[in-house]
This record gives sequence, C-alpha cells and structure tokens, in this order.
Amino acid sequence: MSDTHQLLLLPGDGIGPEIMAQAVKVLHWLRDHRGLNVELTEELVGGASLKAHDTPIRDEVIEQARHADAVLFGSVGDPAWKDAPFEKRPEVAILRLRKELGLYANLRPAKLFDALLSASALKPEVVRGLDLMIVRETVGGVYFGEPRGIETLPDGTKRGVNTEVYTTAEIERVARVAFELARQRDGRVCSVEKGNVMESGLLWREVVTSLHKAEYSDVTLTHMLADNCAMQLVRDPRQFDVMVTGNLFGDLLSDLASMLTGSLGMLPSATLGAENEHGKRAALYEPIHGSAPDIAGKGSANPLAQILSLAMLLRYSLNRPEDAELIERAVSGVLADGLRTADIAGEGDARATTEQMGEAVLKKMAAQA
Repeated sequence: MSDTHQLLLLPGDGIGPEIMAQAVKVLHWLRDHRGLNVELTEELVGGASLKAHDTPIRDEVIEQARHADAVLFGSVGDPAWKDAPFEKRPEVAILRLRKELGLYANLRPAKLFDALLSASALKPEVVRGLDLMIVRETVGGVYFGEPRGIETLPDGTKRGVNTEVYTTAEIERVARVAFELARQRDGRVCSVEKGNVMESGLLWREVVTSLHKAEYSDVTLTHMLADNCAMQLVRDPRQFDVMVTGNLFGDLLSDLASMLTGSLGMLPSATLGAENEHGKRAALYEPIHGSAPDIAGKGSANPLAQILSLAMLLRYSLNRPEDAELIERAVSGVLADGLRTADIAGEGDARATTEQMGEAVLKKMAAQA
C-alpha cells in the first residue's frame, strides 16, 4: 500500500476557490514541515462545472472521489443558474457526491472559541464553553425519499410532493456514528425527531433506543422533539454533547447552532461513509457556509472553516490527530491575537483579508510546532 495520500480538491463556486487556496497552503506546509505525503488533484464542480461541461459534476469526478482517500470541498452555488431546472443546479454536485459515495453521516461541530464570545448571538453566560457535535443523516429522509416531484392536478393547479422515508439500517448506521463519537467526548447523545406527528420519527426513536440498549448502554441517551430542540439550543446550548438527527432537521438545527458560535464562516464539517474491508471509508470535508457570491473575488472571505475542515480530514481520514490539533490551536491563537475577517469583526476591529488570515494561521502553526 502506498504511503501517499490521494486528496481530491473541489473548490467550487463563489468564495470556494479563495478559501481553498488557503487550505492548500496549509497542506503544503504540512508536507514540507511535518512529513505529510500527499498528492492533490483539483476538479470543477457546481456552477464552474456547468459552465465548462454543462453538468454540475462529471461522472469522471465522481470516480476520482471514489478512489481518493478524502475529498476537500469548497462551496457550490451560482446565481447564474437560479432559474435552471433542478438537474442543472450547482447544488446537485454535493447531493450526487453524498448519494453515490454513500456519505450518510454528516458531522457538524459547533464550538465557540473564547476569542469570539462577543460575536455569538447569545449572552456570554449562556454560550461560553459551547462544544457540540451534530451528527446529521445525509442520504435519506425527505431530501431523497420517493415519491417526489411537482404534478399538475386536473383543475390546472400544481402540487409539490416530497416524502420522508427512513429504514432501520439507515437509522442504525448514523446512530452508531453518534454513539462512537460520544464515547470519545462526554458520553452523551441526544436523538432528535418528530415522533409525535411523524411515523418516520417514531421509527427513528425506536431504532435508536434499541441500538443503545444492545450496544451502547455506557452512553447516556436522551430523546427530544425537533421543535423543542431548536428552542433548547437557544435557551441552554451547553446541555448537548452529541446530537443525532435526520436530514431535514439536521440541516436546520446545524445552521441554528452555527450562529451560537459567531459566524457560519467558522464552522467545518465532515461527511462519512461506511468502512470497506480495508478499513477505509469514503469521506468529504467542507465548510458549512455557502458560496457567498456577493463577496466572491473581494478577498474578504473567512478561510477558517475551510482550514478547520482540513483539520477534520487529517483527524478522521488520514489518522493524523496531532496535525489536526496543531491547526486547531493555530486558529485559536490567531483569533486570540485579535485578527478578524469581516464576518467576525466587531466595531473597531482591524479586518484581515482572506490571504492575511491564511498566512497568520501558517505563522502560528510554525511557532507552535
């Protein structure tokens, strides 16, 4: 087996290429100073791929992703395609990658750096020390369930249909990821659904409870309805350690949690698939913010979520936790020094460019290594 790690870089649209460039600098530094043996391949996705190839993602790129050790993704979304049919939307690229690579468990940490306490939407005494991991199922539920579509009724009006569907196996595998993560953290899992009004929610609670009893009784399990969970995230977010939920609720709750940390521009994510017979699993890492076309090309985008996504890649796919921790300490140190991009800057703060923030992280890594 080769010691060279194969990484596929998919910068995408908007600010994606700008923030990816800073993550690539970190990879080069790790290669030169920490012995990381990595081979990088870059491809087009999203609107960039539509412009060049008339498709959000080519089959060849999907195949490259299958054979890579991990995929580092930027962002997709381009207003030029806002009126295009669904299959021609830039966002189809990420949906296809999740579906075809079997990336079923999205890990979205919501961790508040002490230096950004004042940037949170909540009072300091409520949110200080927040360190939450949301595990979201990503290839099932209402985003993929059948039947779906828009149909014309006999009276000429239209009806849009999406179907919430989950199987025992789909629920078990994402719950297992949450329980395993909890064992490495504070040992608590909160399972979130809407079993009071949805049969899929009833099944979700039943399956998670059964798996907990059979394999993870050492972990504390609680259940919460999704609407109550949204309220509790604002009322007392530190009550949560690991949260596991379905596709739709995970999408909503993780964005809500992001504002507790001060900015979408600060939050990374990982989406993991099943392990193969060699212990390797497909994985994609991306910041959870969008492509931000309004600031693309202005050099003001925050690259920290992209860089922290790289840290997650090093931890979960390349088994290099020391390098991941070095990056995370460097980011924390840069923020403690007072450096801010526009999205996290307060009144009177000096504002750094995308490149300045990336360079500051590299310098801090060198100083702390």
